[in-house]
Amino acid sequence: MSDPSTALPAVVPAAGMPERVTIYEVGPRDGLQNETATVPTEVKAEFVRRLLAAGLPVVEATSFVHPRWVPQLADAADLMTGLVATLGEDARGLPVLVPNERGLDRALELGLRHVAIFGSATETFATRNLNRSLDEQFAMFEPVVTRAREAGLDVRAYVSMCFGDPWEGRVPVDQVVTVGKRLLDLGASQLSLGDTIGVGTAGHVTALIEAFGSAGVGTDRLALHFHDTYGQALANTLAGLRSGVTTYDASAGGLGGCPYAKSATGNLATEDLVWLLDGLGIEHGVDLRQMVATSVWMAGRLGRPSPSAVVRALGGEPR
Repeated sequence: MSDPSTALPAVVPAAGMPERVTIYEVGPRDGLQNETATVPTEVKAEFVRRLLAAGLPVVEATSFVHPRWVPQLADAADLMTGLVATLGEDARGLPVLVPNERGLDRALELGLRHVAIFGSATETFATRNLNRSLDEQFAMFEPVVTRAREAGLDVRAYVSMCFGDPWEGRVPVDQVVTVGKRLLDLGASQLSLGDTIGVGTAGHVTALIEAFGSAGVGTDRLALHFHDTYGQALANTLAGLRSGVTTYDASAGGLGGCPYAKSATGNLATEDLVWLLDGLGIEHGVDLRQMVATSVWMAGRLGRPSPSAVVRALGGEPR
């Protein structure tokens, strides 16, 4: 068991890597939405504050989704109100997911400045997750993005099932590019490509990024969102780094999944990502010691060990 205050990887830079990346923390939203037990609002608020204190530049706080769909996030308004009370105006810049116009209304009522929409690259998942067809989802998102942009909000777009779908199997690269471009054309500033069930591999990641480039979408507009179901998240991240992508979604302690896809297990752990980036000498601004302490703290609240390898190695949790 290593001492988290001193344990760091050797720094051995690799050619062709970006100098700095942005870690987009999704633990409070994507990480907690799949919990079987409801996490108290005050614990969620403390989680967000600890993540910000660890130096994470972006922390997605919650989702304004109907409680019937994701009951674990039914306290979204109370959470954001409490964070504004403790963090001030900075809390209004925390991203929140808004599935539709009603969700946007709730975000606007609170004066929030950064929202995200969540689309699907496949017909089946669009139907199961959004109750819309693949094409109908864009009609639902268009007024959300238009109104948000008119109100001065930044809008991020997620695309799920970019590498595989549990019902449809392999997802064609050109299909993902078509869906992604349509979301960007609506007015989203960034597109997060999700490997929702964790089946992607490094070559597939490279091919998808190259296909977006051929379609006129540069890496500056892309983010990558990996799940570690098959242990490929870090390898896929390395492929993304080599392709020039500089924004990576990650979840503290590897929390998360998808309530609409049972084969979707935990997200790429923020601590595992930080260890990789530290070893490559890539700047990111996150304090690994504080991240590990935060994930150990949250694991205690959830009553189980963290799935993150780095948290287990540095945090004293059982292997």
